[in-house]
Amino acid sequence: MSMQLTIPTPGLRQVGFDFTAYMRRVCHAIVRQNAELGHIDMQRVAVAFCQARKRVNYGLFASLTPLRFKDGAEVQVRRGRPFRIQRLVDPNGAEMLYILRFYLPRFLDIPFREKLITIFHELWHISPAFDGDLRRHAGRCYAHTHSQAEYDEQMGQLADRWLETHQPTELVHPLQNTFAKLARQHQVIVGLRLPRPRIIPCAGLSGVSAGP
Repeated sequence: MSMQLTIPTPGLRQVGFDFTAYMRRVCHAIVRQNAELGHIDMQRVAVAFCQARKRVNYGLFASLTPLRFKDGAEVQVRRGRPFRIQRLVDPNGAEMLYILRFYLPRFLDIPFREKLITIFHELWHISPAFDGDLRRHAGRCYAHTHSQAEYDEQMGQLADRWLETHQPTELVHPLQNTFAKLARQHQVIVGLRLPRPRIIPCAGLSGVSAGP
């Protein structure tokens, strides 16, 4: 069983709007221009898209997949057996710590501000230690604190401040379009699709302590 997935090398000749390359530029600008997200290295975050099964305005718009276990552990013991998550590397051999996925066309069909909130929402999930784990809040609902509504309100404040402070008008212009409008402008929307890395047994490892 393969222990590693490789991000394919983009083709030299590409037709259409490269959605995932564009979203990487947006995310890179956001983490560079917001001190609260300055710990994120977008060179180690794979940006991909998934096709939403239903064209509705509810459900998942984006998701963040951590590629390490709690506290950045590479190995976790389950029922006495050590497991690890398949490694994901780019064409240069750099290992990814997260996969950020956007669900199309659903993501592009929500209002502009909600798109920005979604981006901040997912980036905020990345651990301040940038160790492949999620940001963990106190309490049982460690991902979104006790209230996802308050979580998203905070993300909205960050998004509004970024727009006001840096005025990235040209950069965010494509996000002001729907999927259909972008497709009409560019004939086709393309991007990177990645399989979800599997949790697989570690052959030959023994004596590994179980995680918390």
